[in-house]
Amino acid sequence: MKLSRLGMVSLGLVLVATPVFAQADKVVAKVDGIAITEREIGLATEDLGERLAQLPDERKRDEVINYLVDLKLGARAAIAAKTADGPDFAARLAYFREKVLLDQYLTAEGKKAATPEAARKLYDETTKAMAPEEEVNARHILVEDEAQAKAVAERLKKGEDFAKVAAELSKDPGSGKEGGSLGWFTKDRMVPEFAEVAFKLDKGQVSDPVKSQFGWHVIKVEDKRSKPLPDFAMVKPQIDQYLERKAQQDIIVGLREKAKVERLDQPAAPATPAPAEPKKP
Repeated sequence: MKLSRLGMVSLGLVLVATPVFAQADKVVAKVDGIAITEREIGLATEDLGERLAQLPDERKRDEVINYLVDLKLGARAAIAAKTADGPDFAARLAYFREKVLLDQYLTAEGKKAATPEAARKLYDETTKAMAPEEEVNARHILVEDEAQAKAVAERLKKGEDFAKVAAELSKDPGSGKEGGSLGWFTKDRMVPEFAEVAFKLDKGQVSDPVKSQFGWHVIKVEDKRSKPLPDFAMVKPQIDQYLERKAQQDIIVGLREKAKVERLDQPAAPATPAPAEPKKP
């Protein structure tokens, strides 16, 4: 018997997919004979979210299975109590059915939009439009008053090592132990008084004492550069997320634009009068 090309493809998909579905439907536990499957564990894990995030990894699976045991037992008790027979249950079921349908639809459509080509295009367009931003790599020594700052500056002029003096005298709890190192930073990350001086200094230059809200600083610029662009691989997850959310938003906006929405709980808007015809000449 010969199979068409389409038939062979379909058969291949079945052969590939069967082990996947079989694995998802694998029964991993039972409660009073009611099966709990691997697929249900995956759904419950997604649903529990933050609750599981607080637990160590080795406890998460047990927590999910215990939750599903309670869910199965509770659902059986609810059926016995005829909870499903009331109108409130039917309304809730209809609401959550629509919610799950929308979530599944938007998730699938969003992933279609986040293609490698679309991600690269957005990255290239965004980075091309970014203006080069200057960064400085600097150290500082923070002291309480101007007299101390002048004394520090004098020691540095006599050739003492900046990092050693910083480790000895700086009041900055973050950088003091690191020889005053602040690493690379852009101008907007520092208080204005500090940034203005730091970005005017040349590489290797040491400032005069500078006052800020934190005290008195003596600054040394180690290096200067244009801020490097973010690597594509590092920002791709954020780009994909943006593309997915934008596609989802566009879908919702498009659906709403095509729909006729009537608010029956509000008075009808007054009809807009037709514009008067212009007078004939």
